[in-house]
Amino acid sequence: MLGNPNTGKTSLFNSLTGLRQRVGNYPGITVEKKTGVMQLGNGEAELIDLPGTYSLAAASPDERVVVDVLAGHVSGTERPEAIVCVVDATNLQRNLFLVSQVAELGIPIVVALNLWDSARKQGLNINVELLSKRLGVPVVPTIGRTAEGLPQLRAAIVEALEQKPLMTRIQWPESAARAEAELRAAIPEKIRAQLKELEVQRLLFDADSPIIERVGWEHAEARRLIDEARKHLWDAGVNPLAAEALFQYAHLKEILDGVVLSPEEALPRGSESIDGILIHRFWGLLVFVGMMFVVFQAVYAGAGPLMDLVDGAKGWTQDLVGPWFESMPMLQSLVTDGVIEGVGAFVIFLPQILILFLFIALLEDTGYMARAAFLMDKLFNWCGLNGKSFVPFLSSYACAVPGVMATRTIEDPKARLTTILLAPLMSCSARLPVYVLMIGAFVEPQLGSFWAGVALFGMHFVGLFVAVVLAFLFTRFLIKTKPQPFVLELPAYHAPRIHNVVYRMYEAGKEFVQRAGTVILAITIIIWAMLYFPRPADLESNETKAFAAEQAQAAGISEEEAMAAIEADEELAAALQARIDGAYVDQSLLGRLGKGLQPIFAPAGFDWKITVGVLASFPAREVIVSTLGIIYSLGGEVDEESGSLREAMRHETWDDGPRAGATVFNLPVVFAIMVFFALCSQCGSTLAVTAKESNWKWAAFTFVYMTSLAWIGAVVVYQVGMMFL
Repeated sequence: MLGNPNTGKTSLFNSLTGLRQRVGNYPGITVEKKTGVMQLGNGEAELIDLPGTYSLAAASPDERVVVDVLAGHVSGTERPEAIVCVVDATNLQRNLFLVSQVAELGIPIVVALNLWDSARKQGLNINVELLSKRLGVPVVPTIGRTAEGLPQLRAAIVEALEQKPLMTRIQWPESAARAEAELRAAIPEKIRAQLKELEVQRLLFDADSPIIERVGWEHAEARRLIDEARKHLWDAGVNPLAAEALFQYAHLKEILDGVVLSPEEALPRGSESIDGILIHRFWGLLVFVGMMFVVFQAVYAGAGPLMDLVDGAKGWTQDLVGPWFESMPMLQSLVTDGVIEGVGAFVIFLPQILILFLFIALLEDTGYMARAAFLMDKLFNWCGLNGKSFVPFLSSYACAVPGVMATRTIEDPKARLTTILLAPLMSCSARLPVYVLMIGAFVEPQLGSFWAGVALFGMHFVGLFVAVVLAFLFTRFLIKTKPQPFVLELPAYHAPRIHNVVYRMYEAGKEFVQRAGTVILAITIIIWAMLYFPRPADLESNETKAFAAEQAQAAGISEEEAMAAIEADEELAAALQARIDGAYVDQSLLGRLGKGLQPIFAPAGFDWKITVGVLASFPAREVIVSTLGIIYSLGGEVDEESGSLREAMRHETWDDGPRAGATVFNLPVVFAIMVFFALCSQCGSTLAVTAKESNWKWAAFTFVYMTSLAWIGAVVVYQVGMMFL
């Protein structure tokens, strides 16, 4: 199935295949491969949904995949036996340009004349029988959103597979025919054996065809032979790079003569009057900001109750399952703190992902997403991106996971990669507990509630400011995105099809759980193991004796009486358990690693306890709050609003070194911690999704550059801040 963007191809694909679909990536590249099984009479056929493209002049990875699949060059994908070309009935000539190119393959074709309802609304009268006769292949009017014409389309596909009708091909002028023949004869036999007929034309007509690289042809020799063959076109007064369009459109003009009858007076189009507002430089921007605010609020706040429900279900499951393994403490901890906690760590993101993709599907189905990209283009153009990067950035303020996944709407692969690398810098909701804890404990008591609010507001824009600067640097020096005109088609407005919207949500949620979930679970279990081991045999008894001795001394009673009091008092028993948990963290692999790495974080003012919190929170930023609760012997159930945690942090002092006895948490340290968390890639979910949407090389790059940036930012903030103390 092939067609231009915005022709309703996906709706037809979903209707033909239903839920019998598979999504993956083509081998070696990040282009999505979508296949499905469709029922055809008494049999079945595999349907491949190729990326939308306007032409076979392959430039982007999506377009290259189209050419390679049609030519049978993709590993694991057979050359198709038939092609369903989805055509916009309201713009036949431009859409048939791609179909006419595909005809050169010599593969049976069926034309799905989609958006038939829009053509009727515009008063277009299309003679389908005459068009089918002139093209030489079946032509079926369809409406993808309502599945109208689907039985006829299935029947036409069966006919194409059985009778193999070939489309009427263009009769190339002598100059083009001679140029192609000369090029074909000049290509070395070893290279020519790898090429299909269509690909020789692509070498002749395309500016710099990727076919040269695929077949391993020496580039200089290829350019020389192609330029020599193109002389026939130059001699005929035709620019070789414009020749195909000129000849094909002349051919299509003849085919369409008398096929399409337009009304004498153009009927008013609702989309044009609406666009007068929606793409207006002022009103359009106002509507866009309002709409994005609704999306942002829905993802940020609307998902809150559902996330709380997931979190509550996780806690309930831990409480239910925990007693089953009471006689085996290590297995109990693995199951409750490792496996169940790990599953909860990625399931909790599902509400945000589902809500985000609900809005993305609605905006795309209605046709508004193209307008939003148009409006935002000028704001992003100067730093090498385009308007389609705005929605992923905005979405990442709720969570970078759905934000990274939202980059799929960006066609240009380099702009999409840049957006993926920068989206995690937006201040997501997982950073909020860190900000609330630090600002509530230190900024508000010292500077007042007004400046506390200013600090919270400002922290949300640290990442955005850095992202804009990095976008400029990445697109010019790292990814080197070439400035390209932002060309897009504004599709007609349509009512969204609920089936497509629901399926899009289901597909996004399922893909996240399958792809990212396994990685997040693995990371969480690794962190659990590093916090759990080793378990000194005498640690619990030693801590219990020390705690009892302290209680006995404070109350003026014997240690035996103190032990009895601890066993009888739930608060004292909880305090003892929190102390034991903190001692285990102190002795754990992660605790020792934190102490070992503390000198690296010393320039930022971090002590070993903060360093352990930073290391423990790499799977998820918000974990630092519960980790600090354990380290300060308060238990892991504390949250960012906990008064006991804030009080313990205020009284924490340095044990040794030049600042021995001094308070650990002063304002420079507090802001250094917040800046570190604002810039650091402390989210296993985001890294997993980044790897899925690009590859592990770029995920590793994201982790390294953001961690380095966070360390530099924290050091600068602390060192500069200390100058004013």
